[in-house]
Formats: sequence, C-alpha cells, structure tokens
Amino acid sequence: MALTWARVGGYTLGIVPYQQPVLIYNPAAGKLRRDPMRILQRTTEALARVGLRPRLAPTSGPGDATEIAHRSIAEGADLILVLGGDGTINEAMNGMVHSRATLGILPAGTANVLAMEVGLGSRLGRAIERLAGSVERRIAVGKLCTGAGLERHFLAMGGAGLDAKIVYDLNPWLKARAGKLAYWLSGFGHVTERVGQCEVRIGDKTFQSGFVLASRVRNYGGDLEIARGASLLHEDFEVVIFKGSNPLRYLWYMMGVGAKMVQKMPGVHSVRARHVEMTGDIHLQVDGEYAGRLPACFEIVPDAITLLVPPNYG
Repeated sequence: MALTWARVGGYTLGIVPYQQPVLIYNPAAGKLRRDPMRILQRTTEALARVGLRPRLAPTSGPGDATEIAHRSIAEGADLILVLGGDGTINEAMNGMVHSRATLGILPAGTANVLAMEVGLGSRLGRAIERLAGSVERRIAVGKLCTGAGLERHFLAMGGAGLDAKIVYDLNPWLKARAGKLAYWLSGFGHVTERVGQCEVRIGDKTFQSGFVLASRVRNYGGDLEIARGASLLHEDFEVVIFKGSNPLRYLWYMMGVGAKMVQKMPGVHSVRARHVEMTGDIHLQVDGEYAGRLPACFEIVPDAITLLVPPNYG
C-alpha cells in the first residue's frame, strides 16, 4: 500500500489510507529533550500537511511505548508513528509484532540508525516529507532469547561483547549532553581493559569472539557501516564476528570500519545466518539498548511487521 501525494499551494499533501493513526513520542529523546512542546507542535503541523492527524501518546518511562502500541492496536489503530530514538522505536515495535498495523519512524534520537538506514534521514521535517511518499513493506525482524528467559524483538541489530559493554557503561548524563560523542568517549574508556570473550555457533561453525553483531542494517551508530550487505528486506542477518581480546585490536577494527574495509581485515568473519547461538558471560544489546548477558541466541522472525520506507529503499 502506498501513501500517494500531491503538491497543493506549495505543500505536499498526503492522501492516506490510515483512519486511526497514533503518534507515540518520547519527551526524553535526544532532539525532543531540548524543547519538546515546540518540536511536537512542528511535527504535528508537518504531519497535518501530509494528511495525518494522529492521536498523541507520550511515554513516561521505559517500556511504555510497547504497552501504548499494543493497546492502541487493540483499540483499532492502523498506523503507529514513533517520534524518538531507536530505543523508543524498538519498544513500540515490540508491541506491534505479528499485527497488521503499520510502523512509521520519525527521527528524534541520538543516532537515528533506522531513519538513516531507510533513507528518511536525521532531519525531522525532511523525514516527514519522505514518509508521505513511502510504501508499506512487510519485513522480518530479529528476536533475542536469553538464558534468563528474556525474549525481545529488534529491527536493526543485536550485539554481544564490546559494543554492549559500552552501552552498559554509558553515562546517561553524558549521552544527553554529548549525543553520539558519548559512545565514542565510553569506548575509549575501555582501551586498557581486556575484551571479554564468547563462543559463537552458527550451524556447524564455531568462533571465539569479543564482539559479534547480528545486523539487519548496514548503518551502525548513524554514520558508519559494518554489515555492508545487510538489509531489512532480507530474511536473515549479516553476522560480523570480531576475534581477539586486546582492546587496541578493536581500535584497529574501527579504523577499518571507517575506511569501509573491515570485512577484509584479518580476525573478522562475515556470515549470513537466520540463527546465532552465543555462550559466555558478556553483555548484550539490541537496537542500541542494553539487554542483559549471555547465554543467548539471535533468530529471525519472518513476516513480522509492516514498515513504511521510501520506495527506493533496498
């Protein structure tokens, strides 16, 4: 289903099929935190210009977006718009999996990985214009299952090891003020620490790793690429496995990421997979949010959610 649109009086007006849109927004997200009422007003005005007048639903704490999305769909919502960061999007989609409602993302977070990935960009006004011409795509998602019994779906990526440790140690105050720079500062704080190890099993192959990424997206952190062959339209992960326990080796790996050569580097393996098992005692993250510790697995859930993406994505 497409959102058809036309230019009238200098504005892009959407002719949309959605009857009960809901806008979930996180007042504590990166961009909203600075002036939530002004940004929310500009967002709703821009949405009205493309034919969308959603019911507003603010979150008040962790987990709220999941419950709001689930309840809204039960009450008849057919479009869930999420104004926030990747963590808020993750929460909302966990309340939508296997429903027929459509998810639309609006960038207002720190890294905006998903918005950047599909081509909506990080500028809110431009993203709304592009959303007006987007199309529905039914896609697979990832699922994390831990030894502690936790199950959590994710859209972009699941990681175990060094990047999850950085997320775990991240100072919320610093993240609020420094944005993406906070992740780099947290990462550099680990350059004197040995990188914890895990065992990764994919089919009949076993790897030792200090950082494993099961990705559905090319984009990593908003402006880097690690899994360059990944796509939300594929029904598998691109799994990138980094070997080694010396933290300086990971600085070298990150230089390779910046040069777009990381998958050709010694100690890096890239594998396509639908199921990844990991054992050890290291940290986990999904969609940039802390998710506990190993043992765990990542697996693909097909035909899971409907996502609005620009027609040229893929």
